Amino acid sequence: MKDQLQSGLLDGQAFIMLGAGGDGIGTATCKALRAAGASLLCVDKDAEQARSVAAAVNGIAHTADLTSRSEMQSVFEVAQRVFGSDLRGVVDVVGAAQPGSIQETDDEDIERQVSRNLRHAWLAIQIGGPVLAANGGGVMTFVGSLAGCSVMPRQAVYGMTKAALHHLVRYAALEFGGRGLRINAVAPGFVRTPRILASFPETFLNAVAKSIPLGRIAEPEDIAKVILFLSSNLADYVSGQVLMLDGGASTASQNWQ
Repeated sequence: MKDQLQSGLLDGQAFIMLGAGGDGIGTATCKALRAAGASLLCVDKDAEQARSVAAAVNGIAHTADLTSRSEMQSVFEVAQRVFGSDLRGVVDVVGAAQPGSIQETDDEDIERQVSRNLRHAWLAIQIGGPVLAANGGGVMTFVGSLAGCSVMPRQAVYGMTKAALHHLVRYAALEFGGRGLRINAVAPGFVRTPRILASFPETFLNAVAKSIPLGRIAEPEDIAKVILFLSSNLADYVSGQVLMLDGGASTASQNWQ
């Protein structure tokens, strides 16, 4: 019964996945949405990764720098041309941390992180919101971060940009709700992605896992499942929300240093 429910959740609907490559949350979410019946435009700055994910989910690959207004516009033009009014959703997983203290962060670092973690979301909403509204409504889901909900060492700029993303989602849900759009975000803690595994030693990740009530850091599939829920009619009355996906870490008084 569970498999039958999941397999038909998104039948006849098409989604744009922004940041599809890398074998992390984007790739896992592509697979989850496809398993639920969705058609996919798999967008990534890396053309090879876009093609690889698209091949795995029988999707369409598209390469774009999502911090560019003209290239974001091209994403929605391609999706409209290919999917027409079946285009009903966008998932945006773009973003990456660049650790550093406030004092050692220069203007270029700030601008880079604002672009990497926030600008693409603004463009996706501003350009894509009206497209989905014209199709009769839809859903947009963004990947924020626990760093945007609480304070972590050496994450001031990353946390600031993710907090801004969370609040942008709330404002967008207010502005587009009357036009049939639901707009939400998820805020994961540590997720076992290739980027995280390359950035932190296993001993540190094991220590983090011990501080989490569920006893482990998240897998990409854990985040993908919640994005699938938010993308489906199971979440028809959920909008303007930021869901923390941290295994209960935010309920504990641990300090990940």
